[in-house]
Amino acid sequence: MGEAGNQKTGIDTTVIIPNLNGMSYLKNCLDSLLACEERTFPVIVVDNGSTDGSQDFIRREYPAVDLVCFPENRGFSAAVNAGIRKARTACVILLNNDTEVETHFVSRLTKAVSKKGYYFSAGARMVTLSDPRIIDDAGDYYCVLGWAFARGKGKPRERYEKPCSVFAACGGAAIYRTNVLRELGLFDEAFFAYLEDIDIGYRAKLQGYVNRFEPGAVVRHAGSASSGSRYNAFKVRLSSRNSVYLPLKHMPLPQLLLNLPFLLCGYFLKFLFFMKKGFGSVYLEGLGKGLQMGLQERKKTSAGLMKSRRPGVYLRIEGELLYNLLLRLFFC
Repeated sequence: MGEAGNQKTGIDTTVIIPNLNGMSYLKNCLDSLLACEERTFPVIVVDNGSTDGSQDFIRREYPAVDLVCFPENRGFSAAVNAGIRKARTACVILLNNDTEVETHFVSRLTKAVSKKGYYFSAGARMVTLSDPRIIDDAGDYYCVLGWAFARGKGKPRERYEKPCSVFAACGGAAIYRTNVLRELGLFDEAFFAYLEDIDIGYRAKLQGYVNRFEPGAVVRHAGSASSGSRYNAFKVRLSSRNSVYLPLKHMPLPQLLLNLPFLLCGYFLKFLFFMKKGFGSVYLEGLGKGLQMGLQERKKTSAGLMKSRRPGVYLRIEGELLYNLLLRLFFC
């Protein structure tokens, strides 16, 4: 691995790993990166105020890694943005700390996003660390219910062998064109964590870019390393908040009104689900905060909605949101 500013390392891509108390995962993650390619590439670890010795461990054991340290947890979006700003390569790969990559992970993602000038991102085929035969994520989708979901989650790995377009690449293991990220304004730090990858993919689609799934780049993923479990108050509150903020941020009023019955239905079904899990009040709290954030965002940006883009862009995305609902209900 080389320094972040070195573009003569064989692969014009920087790997950015956000870390928060990931000491138990970092060695396997970094060692798998070191072993996955014959050519070298820059690696940046952005630490979100870890207290488990992660920072000293990286300085001692991986001196070639460029380490950026925050004094406190500023969230996923702020961490990866710091890495993107520091990168000097044409592409950046975001990689969760609780992952282990398989052979040629970096070069295959780099090749995938470089095939067409309008490709913005490409997500890896993520499989579960405990059983690599099972898919964890084969591309992310977003539908009219206001739900984001992972394509193929829990299904056999061999079903997802072909590259395809997706709504967004999962930010846990994905490559992005650096110049387009900067054109879009990087990741929205208001999300803090969760759905920020859907948001950046959505913004790219509104500008005519395409997001892809690349099955040749394989990553084994533990999951929930930073939040601690699949369902907890922190994750439920942020996810519900961001699920309201997202459509309010992106949809012009006619599209928002068209989708309102679907969105209300989606939020109600999620509320029932989380109420059974013991997080009903937390979910509602998040919805309220997301409504507040979204309305504030619309005051700043709604005047520009649709003016800078052809109505056909919104119609195409609306069709995709409806189609993704069918995928969620019957196929994914």
